[in-house]
Formats: sequence, structure tokens, C-alpha cells
Amino acid sequence: MNRLVEIRSQEFLCRERAALDVERRVFWLTQAQEWEQRALDEIAYHFRECNLTQPEAA
Repeated sequence: MNRLVEIRSQEFLCRERAALDVERRVFWLTQAQEWEQRALDEIAYHFRECNLTQPEAA
């Protein structure tokens, strides 16, 4: 889950930059959305992995 923390940190930095850089706000918000999607993908991957490693109920 450390990877998820890193991804969310990048998303946060992009959103901060968007707030401060008026001229490139759209660029930074787009970057933030890409990082957000990566976070969602990472969460989905984690749950798939957890479900594969759990033994089936008898």
C-alpha cells in the first residue's frame, strides 16, 4: 500500500500546483486526474490480488 500513498501524494501535489498556477491550471488538473485513476487502478489490483490468495470457503 506504500505505492498507493505515493500515488495519492502525486495527485495532491498536482492539485496544489493547479491552485497556484493559474495559467496551467487545466494541465495540472489533468495530471491530477491521471494520478487519481492510477490510485483507483492500484486499489482494484490490490483487491484482485487479495481475492486470488484467499482460500475458497468449503
